[in-house]
Amino acid sequence: MDPEWLSRRDAEALFHQLRDGIAWEVHRIRLFGRMHASPRLSCWIGDAGARYRYSGTLFEPHPWPEALLSVRARLRRELGVDFNSVLANLYRDGRDAMGWHSDDEPELGPEPVIASVSLGATRRFLLKHRIRPDARLTLELPPGSLLVMSGPTQRHCQHALPRTQRMVGERINLTFRRVL
Repeated sequence: MDPEWLSRRDAEALFHQLRDGIAWEVHRIRLFGRMHASPRLSCWIGDAGARYRYSGTLFEPHPWPEALLSVRARLRRELGVDFNSVLANLYRDGRDAMGWHSDDEPELGPEPVIASVSLGATRRFLLKHRIRPDARLTLELPPGSLLVMSGPTQRHCQHALPRTQRMVGERINLTFRRVL
């Protein structure tokens, strides 16, 4: 994890550009066989044809906003991955969350690289091993931070962004992916 991958000034500017410029929507997801409104706002963005299915729904990509092109190019240079999509999530306050899951959909391949860029409020990120749930990692993800999950991480671990009772501001998380 790089807690200062983007400068504070650049992270703040990008946060405002994306919060005001993305077509945020409530995604419908399948949990325990029933469809529910996702507890956050989201937007699936990517190259034409970078369709993504998760939680029982197929998402067609929105075009790349200009503000994300330089971030995508920098990630390509630094990580050597040609990301063709990004899931943008807007957490409006501490009640918006993401439950335990793995990004292990077949279209991401057997060992996907997920590059997660955080903007806005700092939030707690949890990672746990699937077989040994006592093997856990807790990270605070500040604005401008980059967290990269790769190799067998998605196969062996789950991650979450839990709700919090603390007063926290808005947060945008960008998870860059390569859909095969």
